[in-house]
Amino acid sequence: MGARLLYLLLLGLLYEQPRGDRSFTIDDDQNCFKKDGVCFHYISGSIHYFRIPAIYWKDRLMKMYMTGLNAIQIYVPWNFHEPEPGMFNFEGDGALEHFLDLANETGLLVIVRPGPYICSEWDMGGLPAWLLNKKDIVLRSSDPDYLSAVNSWLSVLLPRLRPRLYNNGGNIISVQVENEYGSYHACDYSYMRHLFHTFRLYLGDDVVLFTTDGNTDRELKCGSLQGMHATVDFGPADDAKKAFDLLRRYQPTGPLVNSEYYTGWLDYWGGNHSTASPQMVSHGLQTILEMGANVNMYMFEGGTNFGYWNGADYKEQYKPITTSYDYDAPLTEAGDPTEKLFALRSVISQFLPVPEGPMPPPTPKYDYGVVKLQKVGDITDFLDILCPGGPIVTRYPITFEDAKQYFGFMLYRTRVPWEIPDMTSLSDPFNGVRDRAYITIDGSFTGVLERDHVRMINVTGSAGDWLDILVENMGRINFGSFVNDLKVKCITH
Repeated sequence: MGARLLYLLLLGLLYEQPRGDRSFTIDDDQNCFKKDGVCFHYISGSIHYFRIPAIYWKDRLMKMYMTGLNAIQIYVPWNFHEPEPGMFNFEGDGALEHFLDLANETGLLVIVRPGPYICSEWDMGGLPAWLLNKKDIVLRSSDPDYLSAVNSWLSVLLPRLRPRLYNNGGNIISVQVENEYGSYHACDYSYMRHLFHTFRLYLGDDVVLFTTDGNTDRELKCGSLQGMHATVDFGPADDAKKAFDLLRRYQPTGPLVNSEYYTGWLDYWGGNHSTASPQMVSHGLQTILEMGANVNMYMFEGGTNFGYWNGADYKEQYKPITTSYDYDAPLTEAGDPTEKLFALRSVISQFLPVPEGPMPPPTPKYDYGVVKLQKVGDITDFLDILCPGGPIVTRYPITFEDAKQYFGFMLYRTRVPWEIPDMTSLSDPFNGVRDRAYITIDGSFTGVLERDHVRMINVTGSAGDWLDILVENMGRINFGSFVNDLKVKCITH
């Protein structure tokens, strides 16, 4: 403990000291942010570097700058940067500091939301799935096992941010602690206080720390905490005055902030693409700005859930989120300006000077011709290649997390124990398939079991046939009380 404390003290000496001519603070008397001693309002847009290939970062940032934004807002996904305990990745599309530097070069301030939980419609809300290897862990709480992992992560992340704080010569003007905690069932103030003190330890006493919650009493009560500036979320269909009046019960003074003004919405597999009209979104923005409030538009560009990083919601039933995170945002998934962007730019120009010059053009598109796919075999033909270490032999099915394969697909194999001459039900009565299972017997496809949708199929087979259950993880729940979303939870009968 003494060695760690000495390390932190020495680390603090290495940090760039605050520059006297740069400050970003809250003025509770004038109800505004003060940047270098002058009242300041930000108009920001959310962009997620981890959903956009790094080669396009500069293009997207320049389009946001040319829209008239003076700030951007980002999440930092813990699981993206620490895929295995103690293994960190801040390179390539995870080069957070490079992204911050590009934003600085472009003339954009940054609002950082480092979690540790972020939601973001991202797998498990940004929490690493390897946390679930401790079966009784209580996420987003003061559970010692959870806090130990959080402390380790923040001890790596926050020192990377501190030199880039505005007061230290960088462009980070404020940092959010946790995320929409009032929407979580725990309401653990000890946990929030622990995070508050940890952020202060690594970032210092000068940086503006804030919380964000939905516009209900319960959410603001459980999500806000003394010492951090409370902000609220709402979209263009909500009553802005009513939302800010509610916020004033929990944040009586200081600047009004909508940290997530929704420009569109997310999409679920099997559903229609969500849209929000340019007229409605731009009118709502104008209302907020006329009230003298600060605003961040969520999203300004959504981007793409590459790989297996999409999350899922649970609203009466499991709803996985699509690979596309277009969000009907002002910049499309491909980074192209839309009618919505120009409508918002027109509104912004009434409140801030918009840079002169043309908007950068849409991303070039290419015709790659016809791509032909040819079947080379069945998955069972390649098991030695896909699993060179051989199978895990267990008496009962184990979870993805037990096997330390956190994403993608797992094949569960067993022999049919007896003759099944007539159609017999293969059922999942406890909804343990997480989230979609493709069933074959003796190599013949039999049907699909799907979480909350298909719980029983009929099968037939002979004793000794291979019963194969290929289970697909379609994304862990990212919001609400069920973020501890184990993949495959019980035995399939």
